[in-house]
Amino acid sequence: MLKNIDPLLNADVLHALRAMGHGDRLVICDTNFPADSVARQTSIGKLLRIDGVDSAAAVRAILSVMPLDTFIDDAAMRMEVVGNPIEIPAVQKEVQAEIDRAEGKSWPLVPVERMAFYELAKKSYCVITTGERRFYGCFLLTKGVIPPEAK
Repeated sequence: MLKNIDPLLNADVLHALRAMGHGDRLVICDTNFPADSVARQTSIGKLLRIDGVDSAAAVRAILSVMPLDTFIDDAAMRMEVVGNPIEIPAVQKEVQAEIDRAEGKSWPLVPVERMAFYELAKKSYCVITTGERRFYGCFLLTKGVIPPEAK
């Protein structure tokens, strides 16, 4: 255990988050996402895990140490519901609330069509799978920057 670090953030996830640079993207996915095969195509090349929790808990833990990119409009994205792209399932509402809480303001999740989401995921830095069993618990987050401390 480490002080002030969410215990959900295991060594592999912490290493990836620390190694990512500004503009690198990560995937948080549910248990139905083809996580292993997609993860093999990412920069890190292997699947990372935050087991036993839902997507909102994983996002909360990640955003406790990682800022979102303020230079782009799509730093937080969600997979659209097939056949009903404007529907926002409960899992996505919960993640939206965690993003807003972490950023201290409303930060809308940008919808991405399912197949386009898969393509973006393959180009990401890493894939982190969760224990989320609800459909459409899949998200893309882009790392931002932490400004220097004022002296």
